[in-house]
Amino acid sequence: MELNTSNNNKKKMTVINGSHFSNLEGFYKEISQLFMQDENWKVGTLDGFDDILYGIDSNITWKNSRKSKEDLGFELTKEFYENKIRQGKPFNIELIQQKLDELIDGNGKTLFEILIEIIETHKTITLILD
Repeated sequence: MELNTSNNNKKKMTVINGSHFSNLEGFYKEISQLFMQDENWKVGTLDGFDDILYGIDSNITWKNSRKSKEDLGFELTKEFYENKIRQGKPFNIELIQQKLDELIDGNGKTLFEILIEIIETHKTITLILD
């Protein structure tokens, strides 16, 4: 993580490197290393990822984002939903089945798209896909 010290931009510059991971667990590990060095817990869920972004004021560059888009694409997302359905409680199986059906029908979001959407809901973060 680098700190940009120019007077007109006091935001931190953070780089997510898509070449450091190829699945969701690897993404969580990357994020934990970037944002949670001083914490005694690590990111392990989409909700947890969303939670740690509150209060962050940063420019985030996602390097190798095309690789991440492929890695966190249709196949991994399908597997992600199928695992949750198999696991059952505490997950809302009907909702997850609906999300899986939407994905298969070409209308659902991939994990990559979900992660981008989560980041973009935080107005103090500027995301650059590289």
